[in-house]
Parts: sequence; C-alpha cells; structure tokens
Amino acid sequence: MQTLPEQVWRERAAAHAAVVERLAADRLARRVEGRTHPVDDFLWDYYAVRPARLARWHPGPGVALDRAPERAGWAHYAVAGGTAYLDRSSFLARRERTVDFVHDLLRETLSRPGRFGCFGLHEWAMVYRADEHGLRHQGWPLRLGQEGTDAVVEAHQVACSHFDAHRFFTPAAVPRNTLSPTRESQPAMEQPGCLHAGMDLFKWCFKLAPAVPSDLTLEAFLLARDIRELDMRAAPYDLRQLGYEPVRIETVAGRAEYVAAQRDFTVRSNELRQRLLAMLDEVLDEALPPASAPPGRRAGPAQTSW
Repeated sequence: MQTLPEQVWRERAAAHAAVVERLAADRLARRVEGRTHPVDDFLWDYYAVRPARLARWHPGPGVALDRAPERAGWAHYAVAGGTAYLDRSSFLARRERTVDFVHDLLRETLSRPGRFGCFGLHEWAMVYRADEHGLRHQGWPLRLGQEGTDAVVEAHQVACSHFDAHRFFTPAAVPRNTLSPTRESQPAMEQPGCLHAGMDLFKWCFKLAPAVPSDLTLEAFLLARDIRELDMRAAPYDLRQLGYEPVRIETVAGRAEYVAAQRDFTVRSNELRQRLLAMLDEVLDEALPPASAPPGRRAGPAQTSW
C-alpha cells in the first residue's frame, strides 16, 4: 500500500475542494436567490449531491494517508498509528450489493457497441402530448410548440434503452418506444452510446465513495455536465436565453451533429468505465479471500433494486 505524506495529501485534498467550490458556486447562489437552472441544476438535484460531500477528497483503495487521525470519524476509514486508509471490509459490508450491481453493469456495457440512432428523443418523449402543467421544465417554452413537438416524436422511431430516462415518458409516449427497459434488465440493455448511461457514471462514483478516488469522481462529474448540456440543447425546450443554441434533431444536420457529439462522449465514458471497473476489481479482489472469485470477476450477477 502506498502512503502519501501529510503535506502531499492535504494539498491534493485542498485543491479538490477548491475545484468543487468553483463548480458549485452558481448552484449555491441560485439556491439563495430562489432561482433554478434546467441544465446546471440537474446533476445536483437528480443525483441528490451535496457540494460539501463532493468536496471531500478520497484517495481510493491502496493508498494510505499519513497523519490523518481525523479520518477515524469518516465512514469506511480505518486508522492505525495516525495513518488512515480505506476499510474495505467495512465498505463492502454496507455497499457490496451496490458494488456487485455496478460492477456487472459496467462490464456488460463495455462488452457491447454504442448505438447512435436515438437522437435524444427521450426528452421529447417526456413532453409528448403533455399540457403546460406536464412539462418537466416549466417556464421554458417548447421550441416548436406542443403540436410541433408531438409531430417530431411521431415522425421518428423512439428507441430509448435507459430505464431512468424511459420512466419519465408521458403515458402516450411509452408505447411508442421500441424498447421496454426495466431496472432488472438494465445490465442487459445498457449501451455506451446512451447519454444517460454516461451521466450515470458520476452517480456510481459518488455513491461508491470513499472506495472511488475523488479524482475519478470529479472527471465523471465534468463528463456528466458536458453530456447534460448536449442533452438539453437537443431537447425540445428553447433555452437560447441561457446561451444554449439548439441542436435541431428534427433536421438531418441536427441529427448528424448530435451523433458526432454522442460518439465523442462514448469514447470519454468508456475510458471512465474501464477505470471505475478496475477500481472496483481492486476493492473486491483485495477484500475477499482469493478462492471466493477469480481476479477481476464476481461469482455471479447481483440481485438488487433501486
């Protein structure tokens, strides 16, 4: 196990906290003023992230912190002689079902190619045949109006593979989806071209702290923020007052623009998936007896629900 000197790890922790403070500044200001933002608030609200918790720096498995007795009061840390490190046994006793689920999900997602024919229609399906009170982002007009929005949905094939996007479809939109994702089928249906699957990498990193290094969590946050911007630029809402030029997926050029960005995000998200999967392998392999499972693999899929 590598041990970081006190000065080194405290500098890294302070630098991480400063980055999070900058990222959260607008969010905190909006909360004080009672304002909301349809793009920037998503990661904080949907994933229930508190900036103070995100600002906590964790080195992850295999790294100990010299002169860190205060971490004895942090969940899933062990301290011996003033040196703090991840307590894998404590962590897995509480989070093993989640680790198993995420491990299987990442492995299965990486095993298949991305699909690039959805064109972001999930956001359109969330307002299909909805009245003004059914809009998820009230106060922001539909760029094509309700009839024009409905016409786009009806003119295209909806093929959403992500359960947590599909569950927000309007009742009228549900039967228009060519796929029927469920929580149980998520590992079998998740694919790396999906924008929401890419954003969810931040969720998994955040949920699995302190076993996931904060550097990786922060990279996943920045990826999710970039993805969310594309998600809403391609959505039916008119957000030009906020500086977001629409990706007009109702046009051939707009669909091509969307797919090009989607492919770039697939490359970025798969790189993070590989790193997160390797980290979970390390946590599992070093915490369990060698005979319990082959290196880098679990004995079988976990049964869990969210």
